Amino acid sequence: MSRRIRRVNRLGLALVGLVLTALGGLGLARGLGAYSQDWAAARTPIVDANVRDFVARTSPWIWWAVATAGIVVALLGLRWLFAQAHRDARRPVRLESGPAGVTEVSAGGMAHALAADVESSPVVLSAQARLADAEARLNLVADEAAPMEELTRHLSTTVLPHLADALDRDQVPALARVSLEPSSGPHRVVR
Repeated sequence: MSRRIRRVNRLGLALVGLVLTALGGLGLARGLGAYSQDWAAARTPIVDANVRDFVARTSPWIWWAVATAGIVVALLGLRWLFAQAHRDARRPVRLESGPAGVTEVSAGGMAHALAADVESSPVVLSAQARLADAEARLNLVADEAAPMEELTRHLSTTVLPHLADALDRDQVPALARVSLEPSSGPHRVVR
């Protein structure tokens, strides 16, 4: 997920959370009688005679407006869901183009092979990779007890040269995020 999508997610979810928290607080305050009795008495219904009269007067179009608002909210929710699933890795990586044609490879397949190549190191516990704009982005979980030099050596002498060869480039820019965790070690089962 890109940095921009994460930022929009945080902002949107924070705004929705603030609005819902404010509405919940207002409803709770009204229910507990925190407002003056002439403005919003705790025992009166929220949908009073004024609201019922308004809906009765505007009945033919009010439900169309409610349905339209619901559809807009549903479409915004779907767009948000699709933004979560958006990956640059779905675009193919173009290796070569010319008068004879275009050579492209699946970015997802290349990322899967890259992650498998990274996981071949005993230092790496798990790896995820993706290719975006001819840049490799790696998320690694490495053994906290292992020396970092071994991981950097594996990436610089094995993984990235393999990727550069596969993409037919001299070098490939890469960004690696490394999390450290204790290795689970071998487990013994006693019966």
